Amino acid sequence: MPIHGSLTELLAAGVDADTITTPPATRRDLVLEALAAGVHVVADKPFAPTAAAGQELADAAQEAGRVLSVFHNRRFDADLLTLRGVLGSGRLGEIWRVHSRFDLDQPEAGPDGGLLRDLGTHLVDQMMWLLGPVSSVHAQWDEVELPAGRTDAAFVLSLRHDSGVTSCVSSTKLTHLRERTLRAYGSAGSYVVTSADVQAEAVAAGRHPAEERAGWGFDDPSRAGLLRTAAGEERVPSVQGDYAAFYEQFARACAGEGPHRPPRTRVSRCSPCSTPRGRAP
Repeated sequence: MPIHGSLTELLAAGVDADTITTPPATRRDLVLEALAAGVHVVADKPFAPTAAAGQELADAAQEAGRVLSVFHNRRFDADLLTLRGVLGSGRLGEIWRVHSRFDLDQPEAGPDGGLLRDLGTHLVDQMMWLLGPVSSVHAQWDEVELPAGRTDAAFVLSLRHDSGVTSCVSSTKLTHLRERTLRAYGSAGSYVVTSADVQAEAVAAGRHPAEERAGWGFDDPSRAGLLRTAAGEERVPSVQGDYAAFYEQFARACAGEGPHRPPRTRVSRCSPCSTPRGRAP
């Protein structure tokens, strides 16, 4: 694989698309440079430090007639796709709440990054993809002083979706805890899974989906989620997670063959006016 000393050299060599994964403080200028050169772009998170800065990049992509995407690969996590199937099956009845917790034990970034802008964008995007737009948010976060500056290292968000469903997403770093849990509650039952970050772990171990696509991205059977309904308890095996599908959809969008996003889940949802008095949905 060729190595170039700068983005300018890479663009001069001739590419159709570019993935930019540099530190947050450098990302804006690189995205704008690539778009100005007529190249499609995938930008890592944090996509931008503010909504106005993000709009600037979106406007630049529209003006250039290029596709600009955020690296929301975690829509293709195995545990999320398995949960999507459970919600879509209707077996939980009307959906009341979905909880997503992702604790990490890793070094944290400075004020340009932070946990909420990084992993938090994934967790919020996952819930909006599953449950639809959000009408209100209650948030709490915890900050720490680091050599790079003050930054957030933990957060809890309660999201009220337009549908009446509530989701709660939370994460921590620097707490010496590493665990991923998804829970869903509905009028007919519950679903819970504690999963591994199987694709990220596989990549870190030097494996590649192109070399083992058929068996890639499945969580271990011992971690199968548990669905509880009036019919009893049932283990729900992992469906396949597939980060490569993100780039396949991106390539089709660049070729004008479809939108760069998978369809949202269709689930049975509660209506705010149908919530029994005295009980939160």
